[in-house]
Parts: sequence; structure tokens; C-alpha cells
Amino acid sequence: MLRQLSIRDVVLIDRLDLEFEPGLGVLTGETGAGKSILLDSLGLALGMRADTGLVRSGEMQASVAAEFDLPSSHAAFEMLDDQGIGCEPGEPLLLRRTLKADGGSRAFAGGGAVSASVLRDLAAGLVEIHGQHDDRGLLNPRGHRALLDAFGRLDTGNVERMWARLAEVERQLAAKRQALVDATRDREWLDFSIDEIAALDVEEGEELKLAATRQQMKAAARIEDDLAALDGHYSGSEGGLSQLRQAARRLERIADAHPLLVEALAATDRATIEAAEAEQKVEEARRVLAHSPIDLEAAEARLFDIRGIARKHRVEPDQLPGLLGQLRERRQAIDSGEGAVADLERALSLAQDDYDLAAKTLSEGRVEAVNRLDLAVAGELAPLKLDAARFRTALAQTEPGPSGTDRAEFQVSTNPGAPFGPLTRIASGGELSRFILALKVALAEAGDAATMIFDEIDRGVGGAVASAIGERLARLAEKSQVLVVTHSPQVAARAMHHYHIEKNHGDAGSRTTVRKLSASERREEIARMLSGAEVTNEARAQATKLLEVI
Repeated sequence: MLRQLSIRDVVLIDRLDLEFEPGLGVLTGETGAGKSILLDSLGLALGMRADTGLVRSGEMQASVAAEFDLPSSHAAFEMLDDQGIGCEPGEPLLLRRTLKADGGSRAFAGGGAVSASVLRDLAAGLVEIHGQHDDRGLLNPRGHRALLDAFGRLDTGNVERMWARLAEVERQLAAKRQALVDATRDREWLDFSIDEIAALDVEEGEELKLAATRQQMKAAARIEDDLAALDGHYSGSEGGLSQLRQAARRLERIADAHPLLVEALAATDRATIEAAEAEQKVEEARRVLAHSPIDLEAAEARLFDIRGIARKHRVEPDQLPGLLGQLRERRQAIDSGEGAVADLERALSLAQDDYDLAAKTLSEGRVEAVNRLDLAVAGELAPLKLDAARFRTALAQTEPGPSGTDRAEFQVSTNPGAPFGPLTRIASGGELSRFILALKVALAEAGDAATMIFDEIDRGVGGAVASAIGERLARLAEKSQVLVVTHSPQVAARAMHHYHIEKNHGDAGSRTTVRKLSASERREEIARMLSGAEVTNEARAQATKLLEVI
């Protein structure tokens, strides 16, 4: 509920601090006293349009602060938390707005700076302002379905869940279908690439081995003549090894002649052994390096094939076996993807059936709620002097969504035989206010706002109709805080709290003040409302009677 309103330098108000209480409160005063200034000030704190004309003449800026008492579970705290503004549970929520005379405004909520749009979003769950020029709340068809659901106590959560599930399956199916299209587009290329790489049957490390073998074969071809010449140097009658052996035989015959010859023989034997080993190594090398041109050609051809395929697929040769596995997996995904699409299509059909059933159940509940709401509103029309008027909730099919497949709109017909139409296009100013009140009474438990404000909802009526309006406002105030700007003594007499708005003229100019009336002051104000400019004893007696009866 609205606990306090603090206004500084707004039009004719220089400084005003008003405290409000639960129940029905009325604001009365002479025409032109400044009731609209009070509502404009509250609207400024609630994020409405910031008109620099609201700044009091001669002042640099105006400011308005509205303080609300709310339960800790109220949605406003979650909204502020989303803005990074924390509020202590149980603490009042303060909305504040400043407006400079030369333009520009700043908004605050819960101690943190916010945009004016955030103030408006917060205000939607805090205050409902109803008047003949109000284009929100009950007059906005976009909110009628939610009000109908709240009136019928309908659970829309199941439809929301089914819609979310349906949307998710549709998203998954679309993604899977696109992936399958992309994969299928590459099917021919995949088949060719798999066959091409598989035919090579490349082993890991094979490219390095082939390169080394090729290098050896090319090296052997270059030294083949040298190897053949070495064979002649070691072997044959003129070879070095043969000459060493002959020398050893000669030394052996004459070695006894001198110790130096013995040493020469030993050295020659060693040389013979080393030369024999050298001859053996050369022979082994010839066998290892022995190849045919065909072998070299085959090694080079395979090496070039492996490197060519690797370049084609932009991988290293050693990565070809891994690439083959990846391509086979992609090919397999095409086959499995077709099965996954089929599974998701079945899941989508089931999700659609579940949503359709949930939406149908919700629609049936709405039809029943429409019947009850139309009867409830019809019962309020006659006492409000709307006997000839008719009200209906038009329920029509709309595109499926998270709230079902229904569109709701409150419509009226003000004269017998006249067609139904939207409230704003059919009802006149006075009728519109009373239609709003009838709706609010019928929807008493459907609104979210803790505070309701009615601006001259009794305009153009009096007597029994005004009394009926006051009685219904009092009923609304049993469950919500209700504030009413009124000129009707019958409505004012119903109030639990009475505030008087007065304009005073002095040397410093005109000034609007607001104060809460005592019991005796209340009676005097209601008497003024009954009699006009001059308050008579008869008016005071009638005011007393009004207060006593109510």
C-alpha cells in the first residue's frame, strides 16, 4: 500500500508530506484547489511523463517521493534485484523522481538510480489509477485475458510449460534438420574421400619411413660405381687384401732374421684382418643398398600419393588415419541423423498434442469464467444507473502462445439493440467511470496492485447512484487500499480517512495544501459539499445523518 507521498516544489505545492493508511481514503476540495496536481505528482514518482511545467515557478527543480509498504514476496523486489538493486525484506520501497526546470529528470527506486521505464514497470504492480481518461488497466485489452484468468482462478502454468516444451522440441528439430541438410549435401564428397583415403591404407609414421627409404635408394644409386671399384681394390690378384696376404707370407719366412721383422709381420697380420673386415662391411652395404629402379619408383609413387592426399585434405600425412575415422563418423551421422529427425518429429507431435489439450482445458475454464464474470458485472450495473447497458467478455481464438489460444476483451453496449464495442469507444465519460467501478468490484480479487486510485469516478451522478458508488468503493477498500478524488458527499461519507485539498492566496502567491481532517472537520467538509459555498445548519445536519447512516 501507499504509505507516504512527499512533494517538493510541484506547481502550487512548495512542501507537502502526506501519510496514508489502509482502507478507503477520499480527497476533496473546491474545484481548482489542486487535486490534479496531487495526482500529477504521484504520476511523476511512478515514472509518467516528466513535464517541466510541473516545476514550481522560480524553483530549480521539483521532486516527488512515494513510499510503499509491501510484503517481502512482492514482485517489485525481484524486478529491482534484476536491476542490481537489493532491498532489505520488510523495509519500505521508496520511489523517487526529480525534475529540473530546464528539462531532464532522474529516477530512483530502493536507493538506486533507475530509468523512468523501470519506475513505470514497478508502478504497474503497485498502483492502479482509474479515471475517464485512463488508457491503461481495465481499458487496455492487452490485460483483459490476465484479469479473466485471475478472476477464474485459472492455472495457466501448465499451458506455459507445454508451450515451452513444444517450442524447445521445435527448436531441436529445426537444428537437427538443418544439420542433416548440411551433412547430406556433403554425402557424395564424404563417400569419395573415405574410399580414396581407405584405399591408401596409410599407417601412422609411414610417410617418414618412405621418405627415409627413398633417400637411401637415391644415395645408393649415386655411389654404385664407387662400391664396384672398392670391390676391385679389396679382392682379386691385384687387390689390396691379396697384396697384404702375400706380404705376410714373405715376412713369415724371414721374420727370424731380426726382431723388427717379427713386428712387421704382426702389423701386417693386423692390417690384413682390418682389411678383411672392411671388405665385409662394404659387401654388406652393397647388399643393403641394392635395389632396382622399379623399387625406387614404387616408393616415390606411394610417398607422393600419401603427401598429395594429405595436402588435398589440409592435414599432415600422419593425420590421415585419424581423418579417415572422422569422415566415417560424419558419414554415420547422416544415417543416424535421419533417425534422430524421425524421433524428434514424433516428439513434436506428442508435444503438440499435450499443448493442444492443455490449451483446450484452459479455454474451457475461460468460458466458464466469462459466464461468471459477465453475471457479476451485470449485477453491478443497475445500482450504478446503467440499467440499459450490457457487458460481455468477448472470447475469440488467437494464435497459439504461452497463454493459450484465446483473446479476451471487455465490451459494452450502452443502449438496447446497440452493438457491443470496446469500453473506450462505446461508453461516455460518466458511464465509463461507472463501468470501471463495476468491473473493479467484480474483479476485486483479480488485481495485483495494492493501491487503487479513482479520479472523480462519481462525476455527473448524485443521490442513490453516488451512494451506490460509495458503497462499492468501500467494499473494494476491505481488501485493498483505495484513494478517491471525489465531489460527492455520499462517497466522502464512506471514507475511513478524509483529506482536504485547499488553495490559499498570499503575498508569496498561490499555494496548495493538503491535510487530514478530524471527525468534526469531516462533517463540516461534507456539509460544504452538500450545500455549496455557504454551509448551512441544515447541511450540517444532513452531513451528520450521512455519516451516522453509513
